[in-house]
Amino acid sequence: MVLAILYREELKEYDFGPGHSFLGDRYLLFYNFLKEHIPENDNYRIIEADWAGEEDLLLICKEDYITFTREYYRASNMGLSYPGLFHRFHSGDNLPVGRPGKLEEAARLVVGQAKKACDLIQGGEYKKAVCLGGGLHHAKPSYGEGFCLYNDVAFSARYLGQKYGLQRILILDTDAHAGNGTSEYFYEDASVLLVDLHQDPRFLYPGTGFAHQIGSGDGRGFNINIPMPVYAGYDSYKLVFKELVQPIADEFKPQFIIRNGGSDPHFSDGLTNLGLPVEGFKMIGEKVREMSGSCEGKVIDLIASGYNREILPYAWLALLSGLAGFETSVEEPEGLPQRFRQDPSFAETGLVIKEVKRNLKDYWRCLR
Repeated sequence: MVLAILYREELKEYDFGPGHSFLGDRYLLFYNFLKEHIPENDNYRIIEADWAGEEDLLLICKEDYITFTREYYRASNMGLSYPGLFHRFHSGDNLPVGRPGKLEEAARLVVGQAKKACDLIQGGEYKKAVCLGGGLHHAKPSYGEGFCLYNDVAFSARYLGQKYGLQRILILDTDAHAGNGTSEYFYEDASVLLVDLHQDPRFLYPGTGFAHQIGSGDGRGFNINIPMPVYAGYDSYKLVFKELVQPIADEFKPQFIIRNGGSDPHFSDGLTNLGLPVEGFKMIGEKVREMSGSCEGKVIDLIASGYNREILPYAWLALLSGLAGFETSVEEPEGLPQRFRQDPSFAETGLVIKEVKRNLKDYWRCLR
């Protein structure tokens, strides 16, 4: 299976400035790593997308937010100040440090890549596409946070629904942080099922994504949060897929799967406290590939996060290899610490699963 990989050099502009946790060199770092380990040949094609236009952004954002974000970050990139209430539209973690890259333009490119990926798959040219730089799941219609300006995850689902009439879209968020922005977009929408695996929000930003937050109105039961215990590892994630993710996906019968999340569930990420080894990321990719059998194999994978530069390329390659079925081994670059050789949070994960089932059994037959 040939995989479409959306990438272009200008992604490097998604950079908040010297010393910030989110720098744009991650994309070239991974691109070079990919080329070294898997030849393009019949494995994948690198495809360039165009930048999203105003009409695209208006599908997910308010006009005043787009205007402020465009002008503020353009001035910031030029070393200028921009008058206006930054904190009305963005949280402090979106403040650039020094001279950032062309952040807003790069954010438009991320959305443009998501649009292109949707069109490639719905047009029948590819079954699966990976968008490097995607997964900006904290951004909301009028508020940017968590290093996210425009939510390409929400855009993908909205675009697939509006342009192609899809009525059952599964978003699987495996980022270590809860996708609070994505959740806000679809909290009352039964056409989009959000299944979000993330670190227990009592101990990690953004502090939302509890098991009892299951949606409201028509969307009640379609917002599924699975708060993973601190240090949850390979066995915990495997159990969650077996007991929750796969059965719910089978019952939902999605027409399209959108997965987002990078390397930050890794045990040595730095900003998070989960316990997933590199082989766990390949397992996630494999599970998504299996689940896509119910929707003709249609998957968009959005990858951006991760805050340990040594781990990031290995975990991203593992995700991609699992999704595409590449015959390649991706080893743990730093070795597996003794304390993670047995999943330290496996028993606690079982309790989380029971809680999720209690909260959702009235909405999903498979959980009764």
